[in-house]
This record gives sequence, C-alpha cells and structure tokens, in this order.
Amino acid sequence: MSNPLARLIRRLRGGKAEQDARQEKPHVFVKELSPRSRRHLLRHFLALEEKDRLLRFGSKLSDDMVTRYVEGINFERDTVFGVYDRRLRLLGVGHLAFAPKEATRISGATIKPVVAEFGVSVSAAARGLGVGTRLFMRASMHCRNADVDTLYMHCLSSNKVMMHIAKKAGMEIHRDYGEADAYLKIKPANSATVFQEALEEQVAMLDYIVKANFKALLKWGARVTGLGARKKDDGAPPPAA
Repeated sequence: MSNPLARLIRRLRGGKAEQDARQEKPHVFVKELSPRSRRHLLRHFLALEEKDRLLRFGSKLSDDMVTRYVEGINFERDTVFGVYDRRLRLLGVGHLAFAPKEATRISGATIKPVVAEFGVSVSAAARGLGVGTRLFMRASMHCRNADVDTLYMHCLSSNKVMMHIAKKAGMEIHRDYGEADAYLKIKPANSATVFQEALEEQVAMLDYIVKANFKALLKWGARVTGLGARKKDDGAPPPAA
C-alpha cells in the first residue's frame, strides 16, 4: 500500500502543474459584439500587420477599404464575436456572415436555405493563446442554435492558422489554385447548447463590465492624482490651475 503522504504530495504537485498551465494560458472570454463596437473593430483591423491583413481578407486592403469594411458590417444579419484584453482592446475577431447557400461554392453541401461563412483574425500579441479556436467554437455553437447546419470558411492555403482550426474541427477541406474552401457539418441544437451559449455570453459580458469599470477607475485615479496629466512638448509638466 502506498504512503498516504506520498499520494498527497503527488496530488499537490499535479495541482500546481495545472495551476501553472492555467496561468500560462489564461481563459478566453468570447463576447458578441454590437454596432457600438465598430471603433474597437476598426482599431483591431488597422493594427494587423500587412501579412495578417492579407491572410484575413485574402488581399492587401488599404486602410480606407478596411474602414469601409467595418462600416459596412450588417449586425442585423451577421454575428460578430470578439475577445478583449484588460485594456479593452480586441485581441481577436470572428465574423460570422450568413448568406443564401446559392451564393457560396458549397451549395450542394446543405439542404438549409442559409450557409454561414466564418472569418477570423488574431492580433500578434495573442498568438498561441487559443483565441482563434475559441472564436471558432463560439461561432459553430451559434450556427447550431440558429438552425444552420453548414459552416464555411474560404481562405488562402497559406493561412496556417485557419487551416489548423479547420483541421482541428474536422472540416472537409478543398484546395484550388492557392485558395482553400472548408466546411463543417453541424449537429442540430438542443437545450444544452442553447443554455451553454447563453451562459458563455453572460460570463463574457460580466468580464467586459469588470474590465470597463477597472479602466474607468484607473482613469479617474489618474485625474485625481495628476499622474495621468500629459507633459508639454518641451517635457515640462503643465502649470498648476
């Protein structure tokens, strides 16, 4: 019979390892965005590096074209998800666009009238945290609860992030002339998936409120203490009021 103390030590070591893993890879909260988030969306897309912008949109869009894209997002038809950091900057964005199946290359893959197309972008600072995967999981769950049975992605074959997400999800991938089409057949919804999506949204909203309140508190503290006052161009502090 093994020593109880030895078993306890092994258990504590295992718990510490799990805790360290959680600290290295923080939990990702995915929040559904609204038209009020356009400013955050624009800042996220404009901050993408040139190669990342190419992978996200399939072409090198100018800043003006990116601005028009953000302004043209139809939040009544489509669903957009985002992952915020503690400074309320978007680390990742998932755009779930709904369109008639005849408008896609995979019209024969579904009997439903609508197909969902998913596009995702992740900031360089958030790579390796599972942001893209969490956005995809939330999007696929939303499709499931919206009675959409086919989730479609179109991207460049060189987009390793999208290809990794597609393969991990078990999507069927078709490659043609440097581009790739992938689609995933989604199971019907049930009460558990509806509850899970609602719960995840509530948790993400609470996380956002906490971050927003903390940011407002920091701004208030900076104004009260004067630590947030900007210096003049010559480096001298502003004169006292």
